[in-house]
This record gives sequence, structure tokens and C-alpha cells, in this order.
Amino acid sequence: MTVLVRDLRPDDPADATAFAHVRHAALPFILWTTEAVVHRLVHTHPDARSRSLVAEENGEMIGTAQVGLVHDSPEPGQAYLNIYVHPDRLRRGAGGLLVRTAEEYLATEGATKLFAWVLDEPGNLAFAERHGYARRRSAHFLRIDLANGTLPPLPSPPPGVELRTAADFADDPRPMFELDAETLEDEPSDVDVQFTDYEAWLAETWRHPLLNRELTTVAVVDGRPVAFSVAYTDGGTRYSTAMTGTVRSHRGRGLAKLTKTDSLYRARAAGYTEALTGNDTDNAPMLAINKWLGYEVCGTEVRHVRELG
Repeated sequence: MTVLVRDLRPDDPADATAFAHVRHAALPFILWTTEAVVHRLVHTHPDARSRSLVAEENGEMIGTAQVGLVHDSPEPGQAYLNIYVHPDRLRRGAGGLLVRTAEEYLATEGATKLFAWVLDEPGNLAFAERHGYARRRSAHFLRIDLANGTLPPLPSPPPGVELRTAADFADDPRPMFELDAETLEDEPSDVDVQFTDYEAWLAETWRHPLLNRELTTVAVVDGRPVAFSVAYTDGGTRYSTAMTGTVRSHRGRGLAKLTKTDSLYRARAAGYTEALTGNDTDNAPMLAINKWLGYEVCGTEVRHVRELG
């Protein structure tokens, strides 16, 4: 059978549903929904030149790719391509065709350095190496069984710290934007990214269909958010931590542990049975928190890079 590559059709819910299905089969440690797939495609900043590609064989979607420029980095020419093929449809040429299509497109958009996440499995790593990608840092996927596991006791807030939720900032989310922007600067990454566009953040992050504001715990001092643990949910029983961080001036007070623990308690009380998160393997402070909370590693990805030209 011939494998063909085309763009995802954002106005076709069945297309987005199939995309989410392939992604879930290939990468079950991340929440994928039809609405989230469409949201990413439609609301990613225009300067990112973002595309979602699919590989089809005999009318069946068997592979997916999300590609674009890192437009909010001060260093030009950086781009990403993340490609996943359904595990039951490997070795049919879909991955290679998606890579070639993505690379050719990104090169025409001025990309000079390409970053990709690759599952830490022999076949995937060999595939990346064959296509000229070199290994960089790695990150774990982690999981807690909320239905049957035991959470540690919820710590008490330090003096002067109040726990609230992101829903409390619905009327004016700008303080949440400022918190997100500051904590992102210290997030482990191969690419420096800066949040400067409030309206873009509202569209891409604050209105993301997976964001659960009621389960996102925020630590507040003197009315200002200083730490948070951002919750994503899939409308079913799965909960995921999208980001946990503390502003520099309030670190060392246990606020990351506090907000993440509180959010997990909220999630369990709301009926969620599985908690997922991700963690760079060299981020020792968050690894320690996640281990204390009871998370166990369930998968690993390796960041790869390729220089063009």
C-alpha cells in the first residue's frame, strides 16, 4: 500500500479524533483529545508557522507530526518536529515520509536547527540516528494510581501563604500570565523561550481545552500568585500536571510541593483515577517531589537535535 502525507483538517472532527487516537496509542502518557488537537492547530501563534501532518495508508491514519518554528525564542531559526506512528503500523514508511515532509517545510520557513522528542526505545532511537539526529537530554513520564494509591499528607501552607485555584483569577488572568512567564524562564530546555504576548498566552494557554482551572492550585502571597501546579484533565478519569513552578523570590519554602500535593488531592476528590506528569531527568528538585508524592516512571523520551545546512 502507498503511504501519503497531508495536513490535518481542522474543520473535520473525525480527522482530529483519529489524530488523537494515533497519538494516544503511541504516547499514552500524555492527554490527547479531539478538542486539544484542534486547539493546538488553530490557536498556535501565526509566527510559529505550525502544521499538523498525518500519514495515511489506504485511507487509514497511521502516523502524525506536529511541526513549527520556536517563534517566541530570542534565537532565530529554531524549530521542532514531533513524529509518532501508531505502534501497530510501524515499518511502513510513514515515519520517514513525515520526517522528510516536515524537514522540507521547516527549511523553507528558515529553520536551521530542528528539535525532536523520541521515545527511549531501541527502534525509535535508531530511527532518529539514521535521519541525522543527535541525542541530548532526556525526560521521564511518571504516573500515580489515584484510585488505589496513597498520597502523602498535605503540607500546611507557610505563614502568609494562601492556597487558591486558577478559577479565582478568571476575571483577570494577567497575574497567572506573569507567574507562568517567570517560571518558564527556569524550566529545563534546549531552547530559550520568553512569554511576552499576553493575548497569545490567553488564546493558547488560558483557554486550552484541557486546562482545569478548578484543579490548578495557586499559592498566593499578598494577593500575588507566586507558585502553581497546572492541571490538565481529559473529561474522563485522567489528570495530568502540565507545569509546576515557583517564582525565584519564594523558592525554598516548599511551595511547589504544596501546590502539587493540593492539586492531586483535589483531583482525587473530583473522581480522577490516574495522575500523569513529566520530569526532566536532571531536574533533581522536581524528581524528589514526584518521588515523595508516589509517582513511578512509566516511560522516557530523549530530546534530539539536527542542524540543517
